[in-house]
Amino acid sequence: MKKIILIAAFNLVVLITKAQDYQYPMPEYTPTKENLEARKDFQDMKFGMFVHWGIYSVLGDGEWVMFQQKIKYPTYKRLADFFNPQAFNAREWVAAAKSAGMKYITVTTRHHDSFSMFDTEASDYNIVDATPYGKDPMKELAEACKAEGLQLNFYYSLLDWAREDYGFGQKIVDGKPVDADWDSYIKFMKTQLTELLTNYGEIGVIWFDGHWERKKANWHYDEIYTLIHELSPNTLIANNHHLTPIPGEDIQTFERDLPGENKGGYSEGVQVSQLPLESCATMAKSWGFNLNDKQFKSTKQIIHFLVKASGKNGNLLLNVGPMPNGKIQPEFIETLKEVGEWTSKYGESIYGTRGDIIKTQDWGTVTRKGNKLYVHILNPLSEPYLFIPEFEYKIKSATSFDSNEKIKFKQQKEGTFLYVDTKNLNEIDKIIKLTIK
Repeated sequence: MKKIILIAAFNLVVLITKAQDYQYPMPEYTPTKENLEARKDFQDMKFGMFVHWGIYSVLGDGEWVMFQQKIKYPTYKRLADFFNPQAFNAREWVAAAKSAGMKYITVTTRHHDSFSMFDTEASDYNIVDATPYGKDPMKELAEACKAEGLQLNFYYSLLDWAREDYGFGQKIVDGKPVDADWDSYIKFMKTQLTELLTNYGEIGVIWFDGHWERKKANWHYDEIYTLIHELSPNTLIANNHHLTPIPGEDIQTFERDLPGENKGGYSEGVQVSQLPLESCATMAKSWGFNLNDKQFKSTKQIIHFLVKASGKNGNLLLNVGPMPNGKIQPEFIETLKEVGEWTSKYGESIYGTRGDIIKTQDWGTVTRKGNKLYVHILNPLSEPYLFIPEFEYKIKSATSFDSNEKIKFKQQKEGTFLYVDTKNLNEIDKIIKLTIK
C-alpha cells in the first residue's frame, strides 16, 4: 500500500509540474554577460514601486472595473474623454519612491482594458490621441527616473478585453482563439514593445501579465522574448504567468506571495527557480485606484514583507494606484515616508543582501552581505534567547544593530543560540549583526 501511495504521489507531482509548463517550443537561451550583471543589479535593489494607473482610475473602482461591472467596450472607452490628469508630476512620484528607499519603478503602460498609457503608432486608443491630456506621461517619468538614478520598468498586459484580433472569450484551438486574428494581435504587441524599448531610454524590465487568461495559447514567446533581448540586451524579462519560468525569462515573479508560499493562491505547484525573485503586493487591496478601499497596510506590515522577501532572496515590488488627477493618495505617501525612515537607518541589512540563509522562522529571518549576517527578529520571543536551527556558519562576533552592544551566543551541533534582551526588542524589527569567519 505504501508503495502505491508513493507512486500516486509521484504521479501527482509530475502532473502538477506539467500543468505549470508552457507547452510551445522555446529556443535555447544563454544570457549575455551584461544580462547577468543586470540580474545582479536587480537583486541588489531589493525594493521597487509598482504603479497601476489608467483611465479606469476615473471610476475609482479598481483596474478590473470594465470586466467586473460588465461595461461594454464602446461605453468604457468614453472614459478617455474624462481622463485629464493635470496634477500628474513624475518628479513627485519619483521623490515618493526614493523617500521610501525604492530603487526602481514598474509602471503599467497598457493594462487589460487595452488603453495605452504612452504615445503609440499601433493604436489611437492611447493617452496622447484619445484624451484631453494629450501628453505622454512615460516620457516625463523616464526623464525623472534618469535624473534621480531610479530604474524604470514597463508593465505590459498580454490580455486584452477590447481588441477584436485578441478575441476575448473565444475558445483556444491549436494555440489560437477561434474567429480572431491572433497573428495580427501578436504583431500589434511586438510593435508596441519595440516602441517601449526604443523611445524611452534604457528600460530595466519588461513585466508581462495576463498569460493566465489563456493558458493553452501560443503566445509566441519565442518571437517576443527574442525581440526584447535583441532590441535591448540589458533589459530583463519577467512574466506574471503563475508558472515555473519559461526559457528566455530573467526574473521569477510571485503575485501577493513570498517565494515558495501560496497564500495568495496563485503559486500552487510553482517551483522557486535560481532566477532573481520578486514578490509584488499592494498597499491596500486593489491595484488600481479604488475610492472605497481602506484596507491600507501599515508601515510595519510593509517592512515585514520587505524583510521576509529579502530573507527568501527576493525583491518587493510594492504597488500604489494613483488617483485620476495623477497624484498618489496621501495615505500612501505618508506610509512610504515612514517606510523610508526605516530603510534609511536599516537599509544596510536589506540592499545588496542575499537570502535563503535559513528557512523562515516564527521569529523572523536572516539576510547576508559578504561576511555579515543580519538576523531580523520580527516577532516576540517566548524564551530569553533566539535559536537558529541548522546554522552552518562560524560566528566571530554578534552585536545589536542599533546600539552595537555585544550579544552573547553559543554554537552547537543542532544550531546557534543568541541571548537577546527580549524585553527591549524593537517593535518592528530587532536586528542582530553577526560577523562570520
